[in-house]
Amino acid sequence: MKNILHTSDIKSLKKIYQGKVRDIYEIDSENILIISTDRVSVFDVILPTPIPQKGIILNDISNYWFSKTNSLVLNHLSHLEINTLNITDDEYEQIEGRSVIVKRMNTLPIEAIVRGYLIGSGYADYLSKGSICNIELPLNLKMASKLPEIIFTPSSKAKIGDHDVNIDFKEMSNLIGLDLSEQIKNISIRIYKNAEEHLKEKDIILADTKFEFGLSEEGQLVLMDELLTPDSSRFWIANSYEEGISPASLDKQFIRDYVKSLSWNDKMPAPELPENIVEKTYEKYQDIRKILMD
Repeated sequence: MKNILHTSDIKSLKKIYQGKVRDIYEIDSENILIISTDRVSVFDVILPTPIPQKGIILNDISNYWFSKTNSLVLNHLSHLEINTLNITDDEYEQIEGRSVIVKRMNTLPIEAIVRGYLIGSGYADYLSKGSICNIELPLNLKMASKLPEIIFTPSSKAKIGDHDVNIDFKEMSNLIGLDLSEQIKNISIRIYKNAEEHLKEKDIILADTKFEFGLSEEGQLVLMDELLTPDSSRFWIANSYEEGISPASLDKQFIRDYVKSLSWNDKMPAPELPENIVEKTYEKYQDIRKILMD
């Protein structure tokens, strides 16, 4: 399958950061280039096997949601177009369809996670503590149970190779301040609710999602990175949803479930993905993009 980009190589620009999925290059003092590669990470570890065209799909979906939410919150997108970059034709081929120019932000050191259902690390915390991020939950909830109300459960942002850690709202406030924490909590829940309603019309359940925020030079709160993608969210197929199991989904959970079936300790070196897992993941990502954009 064509259109695979594991790691970009744009010599015409200065690479300033390489994340788990995105490569970032400096354009000028105000703008940077973000390239969504086809790398995939699970449990904060980058796997050696890319998913073809994954970066293109993530870029399309993020831009779709940034457009839909720009009346709710500022986002990082710049007015500059990709075709204005002073790069070679070969370099343009690398980034075409999978990149955006965004404004520089002061990234905040938290991930803003919103949950409507009990799954993933939230379910693991519930089983061990009866709560998530110090939010007490009712007894006898099952895997994938709908929560009594939408909850905000932030995590700290770990370095590549380390694991993010769930924190409570008080810890978040200690990190970035109470007023800013309240702003992020409120806007995160508002975005989730809007997306949840939109997806319900398409027979998709938004189980949970995570957002990243930064501050502009003027100190304004800005939504950044990616938005409501199958990397950052759980999208369940509504007509096959049931409590007590991990529901059929169109997101990265398929890969998580596969690597959990292996004898792997969630640390480097990470396992290769077999061809059938790669193909099925590609199909799931394509399906959610089609559902959203049709």
